[in-house]
Amino acid sequence: MQNKVGLVLEGGAMRGMFTAGVLDVLMENNIKFDGAIGVSAGAVFGCNYKSEQIGRTIRYNLKFCNDYRYCSLRSLITTGNLFGETFCYDSIPNHLDIFNQEVYKNNPMEFYVVCTNVSNGKPVYKKCDNGDRNDMEWFRASASMPVLSKIVEIGEYKLLDGGISDPIPLKWFRSMGYDFNVVILTQPENYIKKYNPAMPLIKKLFSKYPEFIDAMSTRHNLYNAQREYVMNEKANNKTVVIQPPYKLNIGRIEHDPNKLKDTYELGRITAIKSLKRIEKLIGSI
Repeated sequence: MQNKVGLVLEGGAMRGMFTAGVLDVLMENNIKFDGAIGVSAGAVFGCNYKSEQIGRTIRYNLKFCNDYRYCSLRSLITTGNLFGETFCYDSIPNHLDIFNQEVYKNNPMEFYVVCTNVSNGKPVYKKCDNGDRNDMEWFRASASMPVLSKIVEIGEYKLLDGGISDPIPLKWFRSMGYDFNVVILTQPENYIKKYNPAMPLIKKLFSKYPEFIDAMSTRHNLYNAQREYVMNEKANNKTVVIQPPYKLNIGRIEHDPNKLKDTYELGRITAIKSLKRIEKLIGSI
């Protein structure tokens, strides 16, 4: 069986501007993957890789970062979602900065997203083939942060942020036959995730979902273990890891266009420095 090359995209809300910069450089250099998997921001920004839209992520984020319909306390109070559901997943992709659904659908690269099933705290992996309204719902679910978003219901699932249950899904992607991978992280090498101080609020809001609460309370341990796994795979020369050289000067929610642009540019610089390693990885297969 032919070895497959995968692309694994961590989340991190607006730290995803780093990922956007990396992805644009990879597209500009015609780097192709057999499949990609995105978590949270890695899903909603990473889908532009399959639709081959260089610059789209940074463009609409710069344009709408101070539009209350995109992301604001006003949106959270009036709709229950910090990131406006209709504006982000209908107005922008269908009218204001059109998502190229046709290219997405015809691109043979597989694209998966990770969500968390609120009912049991387990990850749900969804292959999104078409880039249509249904796929947009899965992208939205993957990026729906607890407390700041309403639960997204799709079929029998009640879904929230995929970063809760499988934040860096390299192991799962390898189980799907992607033995060689490029992993884009949004935290620097020395980062260690800590226990969530908002757990008392989360326990109160999600009291009907004890397994979800358990997943949230141990999320930091899972994340740190997955980072260790990624670094071990990097040592085995089957994985190229691209990550910021230092802690990003950007909030999870960010309204300063200069910080968005700076983070994006750092992603570009880091990607350019990583091109030879990526080309070597792909050329070795």
